Amino acid sequence: MFQQFLVMSMLSAAILMLVALGFTLIFGIMRVVNFAHGEFVMIGAYGIYVGQALLGLNYFAVLPLAALGAGLLGVASERAIFRRFGGDELGGMIVALALAVIIKGAVTVIFGVEGPPIDRPISGAIRLGSAVLPKDQLFAAGAAFLLVLATYLLLHHSRLGLAMRAVAQEPESARLQGIAPWRIYPAAFGIGCLLAGFAGALIAPLYSVEPYMGDSALMKAFVVVVLGGLGSIPGAIVAALLLGAIDAGISLLYDATAAALASFVAVILLLLVRPAGLMGRA
Repeated sequence: MFQQFLVMSMLSAAILMLVALGFTLIFGIMRVVNFAHGEFVMIGAYGIYVGQALLGLNYFAVLPLAALGAGLLGVASERAIFRRFGGDELGGMIVALALAVIIKGAVTVIFGVEGPPIDRPISGAIRLGSAVLPKDQLFAAGAAFLLVLATYLLLHHSRLGLAMRAVAQEPESARLQGIAPWRIYPAAFGIGCLLAGFAGALIAPLYSVEPYMGDSALMKAFVVVVLGGLGSIPGAIVAALLLGAIDAGISLLYDATAAALASFVAVILLLLVRPAGLMGRA
């Protein structure tokens, strides 16, 4: 049971980390609480269906394309919608909610309420002692961890990443150093949505794909971001590992509903002690 717990917590933490990383990246740089983030997860999942069923591509070929589609839609959303609400956190939240409803409604009209079937690209399992490790879950977890690592390297070892961090810390000082925040914002929003699209594309063969799947993804991402501290990327990573362990352990012993309840209880208890989260700034 302990080995199975490790596998489940690894998969849960990896996907949570990927979704929450994109969410907190957008908030940390743009100060936008993107309540449409779950819908970009859904777009990545439906991108897998479109690529497989309509274009005839295999899963591994369509995986980056589905995520790229979510990222490009994120860039377009920033330029067309969110740019007009720079500095207005309440207005940004409202239009993000409206965008979530629009995307959800459009997907429902086009594909219907019933989720389309997704072919599982990897079959079989690896036995480690008494634990059974499905190969497709191991692939999803490994790919998610690699994407998190790539995002870390981008933020800390590239000119774009350094510019993003400068804008997140002090936009006015960054502007005086020749960094134009209006050029950084679409890149940040696009990368955040790209990570969400990758998360949706990775879990599409593992779970059911339907128009409301983004609601659960957003709820868990929001819990992780609040737990880690709004705008803190290291906090989001640590919180995803912690929440993944809680989610896997409670689900294994009881059920998914009890796991969700335990997650929110953990958040409330932590925020009573540390209102800014694990690594958030007051």
